[in-house]
Amino acid sequence: VQLQASGGGLVQAGGSLRLSCVAAGRTFSTSGMGWFRQAPGKEREFVAAVTWSGQDTYYSNSVKGRFTISKDNAKTTAYLQMNSLKPEDTAVYYCSLLSSFKPPISRNFGQGTLVTVSS
Repeated sequence: VQLQASGGGLVQAGGSLRLSCVAAGRTFSTSGMGWFRQAPGKEREFVAAVTWSGQDTYYSNSVKGRFTISKDNAKTTAYLQMNSLKPEDTAVYYCSLLSSFKPPISRNFGQGTLVTVSS
């Protein structure tokens, strides 16, 4: 399954962005989806996950209450709504199919999208 993330950009602290991840493949509707991020000089880290149905979600403590993950199986698209952004949210964001929801384990990463939050 090919994944293409988009929606990144430059935003001021306190602002919002909505990332999208379009999947090409038949397994999207039966797979959990996750978002991960990698900041400069740091390892890739988990951000958020959603089950195949979209009914259950799971967040890292650093984004809980600010970010919302969702997926639309009809559009084979996953979303990450990011509010109250902080400079420490600056990173390349990657979407992924999940082989496990908890703990979140990526099956494959798509091309990332850069989010830059200025102070």
